[in-house]
Amino acid sequence: MTGHDRIVFIVDDDERIREALGELLASHGIDAVTFGSAGDYIRADKPDIPSCLILDVELPDINGLDLQRQIAAGDHPPIVFITGHGDIPSSVRAIKHGAVDFLAKPFSDADLMAAIDAAIGEDRRKRAERADLGKLRQRYLELTPREREVLPLVVSGLLNKQAAAELGISEVTLQIHRRNVMHKMAAASLADLVRMAERLEIPVTHSRRAGGS
Repeated sequence: MTGHDRIVFIVDDDERIREALGELLASHGIDAVTFGSAGDYIRADKPDIPSCLILDVELPDINGLDLQRQIAAGDHPPIVFITGHGDIPSSVRAIKHGAVDFLAKPFSDADLMAAIDAAIGEDRRKRAERADLGKLRQRYLELTPREREVLPLVVSGLLNKQAAAELGISEVTLQIHRRNVMHKMAAASLADLVRMAERLEIPVTHSRRAGGS
């Protein structure tokens, strides 16, 4: 891998720390962009490649832990906290909210690089999951309105005759729609289709007739 397929953002108000970290990453062939404040980081354009954020806790404009909370709703890169004023409650809070690591200064180069590798690996996995979910949503959008009615009935575990009765169609017609759904969603099995429905957060439909069948 080259440094251009991943990037590390560094937010620290100490210029010496920023320079030292930038040089360390350059020695490992990793691109880095540094910022002296949280505001500068937030306003900056960021390339859409796997990345991680090295974030100091004590910043001039906002506490790093507060920034973590603010950006949590977006697709921000995994965070590695660094601090010269570390304490156990802060580290626990950071980790509970998804930080990859919490390193107290001075930390070793090896510990930092291990944390960065873990963070970038996590970002790669998240990106792959988002891409996969995007493809899944696209396949769902290609279903006809009737097929979208059939899908939740099928994944609820109803028999074909129960699902057909629920929709007021024949069992043969239901089977045709079911095959089409399986094909368009690229589901290898019913269990596969159930997992897809869960990822798409499709509500499971329970037949009013199922209890007496």
